[in-house]
Amino acid sequence: MRHPTRLDYCQYLLSRPLNDTLTPFADHSEGFSHDMINRYLAGDRIPPRLVWEHVKDHIALTPEGDVIFDDTVLDKRHARKIA
Repeated sequence: MRHPTRLDYCQYLLSRPLNDTLTPFADHSEGFSHDMINRYLAGDRIPPRLVWEHVKDHIALTPEGDVIFDDTVLDKRHARKIA
């Protein structure tokens, strides 16, 4: 069984038009469990520069626009409701 890589995760992020979590990634990836992806993400750090290099040609810059990337993960043990 192979483990997820940075390439696997980045390709997944680039292919998804919606704000997604690792759960759909695991659900739609052969051989990757939710726990495998979670352990990978806990140990790898993808620098913003690398993300920008891969997406900059797909973003139309305008004075009225903002790009926001938030990788915050809420600790579900203390959350009453997560939308």
